[in-house]
Amino acid sequence: MDAPDPELKKELDATLHTRRDLGEEYDSALIESFLEKVEHRIDTTIDRRVRRQVAEQQMNAARDARSGRPSEDSWGERFGFGVVSLVLSVPLSAIGAVNAGLAGLIVTWAGIVGVNAVHARLRFPRFGESRGRDSASDWEP
Repeated sequence: MDAPDPELKKELDATLHTRRDLGEEYDSALIESFLEKVEHRIDTTIDRRVRRQVAEQQMNAARDARSGRPSEDSWGERFGFGVVSLVLSVPLSAIGAVNAGLAGLIVTWAGIVGVNAVHARLRFPRFGESRGRDSASDWEP
């Protein structure tokens, strides 16, 4: 637990001193005033912690992007891109099939697959590479 806040301690001492001077009829107003100050202090502390965590997450994402590694949310991005591709494929397929028949449908789906492949290759440069194997070792006895 953190050390007591000297400012809050001063506020509490002032509130207690004011209570002695004014009497018990002002207790509820003094308590509410002190609790508002405590609440404000807690909100400030939480805001500062949240901002620090967000900044750390942004720094980590920027480092990952610079190093070429996919970030933690890469699965969500891939999933979202795939969903958007599938949703758009329905009207595009209809347009291709109506205007050019089967050939238009094939060209449309080739374009959809191509866009997804390019996205995967650009976003994840190691996508499609063999993992842990040297391509030359396949030909050696």
